[in-house]
Amino acid sequence: MEGEEEERRARQAARESDVHRVDAYGFERPADFDYTTYEEFFSTYLVVLTRRAIKWSKLLKGNSGVPKSLKVKRYIRKGIPNEHRALVWMIVSGAQAHMEQNPGYYQKLLEGEKNDKLVETIKTDMNRTFPDNIRFRKTADPCLQKALYNVLVAYGHHNKSVGYCQGMNFIAGYLILITKNEEESFWLLDALIGRILPDYYSPEMLGLKTDQEVLGELVRMKVPAIAELMERHGIMWTLVVSRWFICLFIDILPVETVLRIWDCLFYEGSKIIFRVALTLIKQHQAFILEATNFPDICDKFKQITKGPFVTECHTFMQKIFTDPGSLKMATIEKLRETSREKLIAQR
Repeated sequence: MEGEEEERRARQAARESDVHRVDAYGFERPADFDYTTYEEFFSTYLVVLTRRAIKWSKLLKGNSGVPKSLKVKRYIRKGIPNEHRALVWMIVSGAQAHMEQNPGYYQKLLEGEKNDKLVETIKTDMNRTFPDNIRFRKTADPCLQKALYNVLVAYGHHNKSVGYCQGMNFIAGYLILITKNEEESFWLLDALIGRILPDYYSPEMLGLKTDQEVLGELVRMKVPAIAELMERHGIMWTLVVSRWFICLFIDILPVETVLRIWDCLFYEGSKIIFRVALTLIKQHQAFILEATNFPDICDKFKQITKGPFVTECHTFMQKIFTDPGSLKMATIEKLRETSREKLIAQR
């Protein structure tokens, strides 16, 4: 009996080290990864994924587009199955239309003259991009570093006012993992940086700073006790949430949860970032309020992005549309206007 038990344990350990050590996207799981909790969640989530895949296949059957409608919005909020994700992102973000209107443009950028300084900066960041992902390692075949390098160099020459900025490498990396296509990743990056995220990656990062101020104002309106805590300790929002905005939750939240957030981001725009941030803060309000000093607050903000609440992406995504309450784009635009003016006046 004991021998059988040992054998079972050895088999279980081998299975974990083999199959589960690396996730479906090529990311190595950390040593303290909770396999039991994850498997409990994933067995129920798999049922949801299967059901959604059938519905999406019906929706996309013989339909070259994904029209804007309440049904599509509902479908996207419930998650796009991975096999349809790249196509749906391309269509709803406008990237597909831009790509079709500019045939050969991406290739032309790659073949054109290069800015040496830009190329050098991008090269420096190659090995720093997802060191925990086996597909981005030099030993991988194919190694995705080459595709990542091409997408970033092409984008830097396409949008000279942005060029290249840290954070873009992670975003482009995720796009490549999902689309498995350089040109599509380039046009999706263009949709995000050029249209969806207002002025996040320009040298002054005015849009990014503005949106962090906007989050502060929204917290004051919706979770005033947290705003009061931040003010009492003189903590600027940028110190605790800048990576949420710059990396669009990459390396902050679990991969599956990030992809579900991006499903909505491509369809509904930057408002989704505020919904996610407010949900994380509101859900953990009591926990954050336990903090008594600056390092403590920073630590609490790191901890609220871990655990079952964020791993169970399906429930989490339902929460982001209920927890923060009403969040109109007009409100965000108004707050952006006043925050931007304030930041410009401080220069």
